[in-house]
Amino acid sequence: MAGSGIMDLVAGNPVVIFTKSSCCMSHTVESLIRSFGANPTIYELDQVPNGRQIERALLQLPGCQQSTPAVFIGQQFIGGNKEVNRLHLRNELVPLLIGARAIWIWNGGRN
Repeated sequence: MAGSGIMDLVAGNPVVIFTKSSCCMSHTVESLIRSFGANPTIYELDQVPNGRQIERALLQLPGCQQSTPAVFIGQQFIGGNKEVNRLHLRNELVPLLIGARAIWIWNGGRN
């Protein structure tokens, strides 16, 4: 599976996270993205039949330093935990999620 295979998995989904069930950073990133109301598509690489092949393909992506978590928003590779948290701290994550139509509106957590 090459980069195009990864893009086939990502296509049509506003947010995709490649994780491993034992990766605490994957869980943290997933929880953060869900906290804004997004419902990401999750691929747990240790649970899917071709997980090792997907993992090797992820590591071939420019800027991918570790295979999990690997986050795509709007079919664009964002990166891992550090990159997602950096975007969040810069208040750039929510606009990305809105632009990808993963969420429609964000009220800052106020009801």
